[in-house]
Amino acid sequence: MSEQQIIAVVGATGAQGGGLVRAILDDRGGRFAVRALTRDPGSARARELAALGAEVVGADLDDAGSLRRAFDGAHGAFVVTNFWEPRTPEEQRARPATTKEREQAGNAARAGREAGVRHFVWSTLSDTRGYFRPDDGTPSFEGTYKVPHADGKAEADRFFLESGVPTTFLQANVYYEAFQDMFAPRRDETGALVLPLGFGEARVAAQAAEDVGRTALGIFHQGNGMAGRRVSVAGDVLTGAQYAAALSLALGEPVTYQAVSPDMIRAAGFPGAGEVGNMLQYLIAAAPDIAELIDFELLRELDPRLQTFDAWLATHRDTIPR
Repeated sequence: MSEQQIIAVVGATGAQGGGLVRAILDDRGGRFAVRALTRDPGSARARELAALGAEVVGADLDDAGSLRRAFDGAHGAFVVTNFWEPRTPEEQRARPATTKEREQAGNAARAGREAGVRHFVWSTLSDTRGYFRPDDGTPSFEGTYKVPHADGKAEADRFFLESGVPTTFLQANVYYEAFQDMFAPRRDETGALVLPLGFGEARVAAQAAEDVGRTALGIFHQGNGMAGRRVSVAGDVLTGAQYAAALSLALGEPVTYQAVSPDMIRAAGFPGAGEVGNMLQYLIAAAPDIAELIDFELLRELDPRLQTFDAWLATHRDTIPR
């Protein structure tokens, strides 16, 4: 067999990058070997990946030189940035998360080009701003953004386009894992399970975290024929009532969908409530366009193990709080 080609994985200890690392390691004897990039090669998660057989190297998205070295000799690179990385208020004021993501994406794109990377998979999101009216009363952030963690990534697409390196734009949707915490069903005052979600009547796409990594591996296998394409990962596209019905079957007791308006979420006052409310308003308004972007035939070709919500629940029902 010919020598394996290296895939360098940014964010290797996170959900998306870690999923890709494990997908490559599971494909023993396959076309690719994995180089796991992390800021702290000595962390518990990094040591776990090394024990599984990954090459673990230190690299920081804020250090272009370290990225250039980490990408050297790699055939492909998976790049993801973390808007939600814990930071102090002082750090956020000095460099907002959107600025950080743009700068980090630019560093990665330039480093990959200089290192001779032949295929990027860039984990991005859609720009949401076209789904809001100027006079709709929704808050804006940093003067221009409606959903900063999506809009900033969409702006960073240009760095990969400008790099000249063939790039596939990979988009995750709602994670099934959100039903283990943020979207978990709750007991109402009568003790009945309810699912309070801001989905309205929209069909909302979702997927398991591990299927993002498996899909990325499928894209690398397809090669540069995937260049320029936008791949939206989803195992299911369901209404809030349908998610509740699936939970009812899995948990063995009724779960009732309870629609919560984006306005109610924005008014809740918790940290980030404005952005979360805007995100849900976008998911409702953009639902037809999001669904149109999803190509299930392609997704199952890229990831034959792609999980429906029912299939994921069959394995994870005991992790759902109730």
